[in-house]
Amino acid sequence: MSSPSRQTNELPLDVPPERRPAHIAIIMDGNGRWAQQQDLPRIEGHLRGVETVRRTMEACKKYGIQVLTLYCLSSENWKRPPQELEFLMTLLQEYLIAERGSLVENNLQFKIIGRREGLAPEVQMEMDRTLEACQSNDGMTLCLAINYGSRCELVDAVQAISSQVSSGALEIDEITEELVGNNLYTSGLPDPDLLIRTSGEMRISNFLLWQISYAEIWVTETPWPEFDEAHLVEAIRQYAGRDRRFGGLKHTDKKQGVNQ
Repeated sequence: MSSPSRQTNELPLDVPPERRPAHIAIIMDGNGRWAQQQDLPRIEGHLRGVETVRRTMEACKKYGIQVLTLYCLSSENWKRPPQELEFLMTLLQEYLIAERGSLVENNLQFKIIGRREGLAPEVQMEMDRTLEACQSNDGMTLCLAINYGSRCELVDAVQAISSQVSSGALEIDEITEELVGNNLYTSGLPDPDLLIRTSGEMRISNFLLWQISYAEIWVTETPWPEFDEAHLVEAIRQYAGRDRRFGGLKHTDKKQGVNQ
């Protein structure tokens, strides 16, 4: 973890496009704690969090990120107080309505991952309207994880594959990593290169467990409402400076016969 530099205009110079992550996934944590620290109701933290979503999306588009996936609502969040959940549903509905025009104007592709069960009908309606409005776009992809849990995702994938086996459409020895990936909610998207978590927690929280197997992880103590472009730039710089070997060795290590 580190404190970001505020000189965001340096990014195009010191991180060439080929060294930037194609897919950034973010666990947006700390809305409630931020509000409590400000002696504000928790819902104020969620309102500020929506503003952060907007500026993060704009910054990712600016820096040529291909996919931005945001953990908006986990399948475990239903344990929260009913009043907060009702507010989150309303906030999500309003976000989908308010941002729809901007998504279209900015040519952003739009995707939602997660289970629909339990989501308010009016939220599902706005989700469908936004998906339809963006279906012809071919720019950066904004992917929202709503009522999402990675274990649920894996269960759904196993059930879908088992159904194909039972019907005779698929043989067991035809099940591959690629096939599993194609049956996940994220089918068609590249795996995340960089996973960011705000507010300092050092855990994955059931988010994209299959997909982040080789992602670089960057954690900041900064709560989501205060996360800004400078933090994003620092995360990208840290990512660009890491040696991604995917289980292999660097060329120099191979020559020296070093096991790492």
